Amino acid sequence: MLYILFGADDFSLHEELERIKASLGEGELLESNVTLFEGRQLKLNQLMDACSAMPFLSSHRLIIVEGLLHRLEEGGDGQALKDMVARMPPTTALVFIEGEMKRDSPLLQKLSPSAQVKEFPRLRGAALRGWIERRVAKEGGAISPQAVSLLAALVGDNLWVLASEIEKLLLYATGRRIEEEDVKRVVSYAREANVFTMVDALIEGRASTAAPLLHQLLQEGATAPYLLVMITRQLRLLVQAKELSLKGVPASMIGERLGLASDYLLSKALGQSRRYSLRRLKQVYEKLLETDLAIKRGIWKGELALDLLVAELCGAS
Repeated sequence: MLYILFGADDFSLHEELERIKASLGEGELLESNVTLFEGRQLKLNQLMDACSAMPFLSSHRLIIVEGLLHRLEEGGDGQALKDMVARMPPTTALVFIEGEMKRDSPLLQKLSPSAQVKEFPRLRGAALRGWIERRVAKEGGAISPQAVSLLAALVGDNLWVLASEIEKLLLYATGRRIEEEDVKRVVSYAREANVFTMVDALIEGRASTAAPLLHQLLQEGATAPYLLVMITRQLRLLVQAKELSLKGVPASMIGERLGLASDYLLSKALGQSRRYSLRRLKQVYEKLLETDLAIKRGIWKGELALDLLVAELCGAS
């Protein structure tokens, strides 16, 4: 049996691998017959030996190989691999795991007739929202369309994080449907959104918004050092986004360079960076660094230092 699993969605790919293991049965007996290879250094004769070996006290051997197909395609060893697969005993299950591949890859086309091939592309838009709904339903819960949209916007397409946040939401909303307000209260990414709002108020000099948000986050359990780190991080993102925008770098590439997987956080960063001058962004950023030093040197305690920061920035705007 040959399986080829590939794509950017490594969460769903991992779940499919677990399903393959379960289909082979025998639990602990199978675990002792599982071999994992790193494809970049694997030689074909090593793989042949592993695939030819008979299972020990189990009906199957499971061979998992990560990142081999791309290397073999470049080296021209595709035919040798196809011949090896044809000679595998029926007791061997061979799984190739790859990152992103082209569907028209010659090696993929060569192996496909004798393999179960599954692609796991990155989920976007309606596909991502559908995944959230199915995940919640699978765990025995329900979620409103508004909550689905907000969760997708806040977290983005990182399914590992989404699965974790859904688990927390289900516990929080035990016995009832998950609503938009639950997402705002529970999902950790929502705190980042509130930090963005506070950064907005700081840059614009709106003390009436910045100060209450600051104390709300503190009451919710965020420590002063954590908030300072988060605010500084957002300001740094805005400065970098502004500089890249001034150089004419496209928005999609800015997201990649800043490491922002969430479309929501990227759009917020780009929107804020456009509204303010680079000079003002750097001015606020420098004040944050001064506040950080004041806390570390013991000049001010955390919460007081943040209050003074709000007062100084909003008074000097």
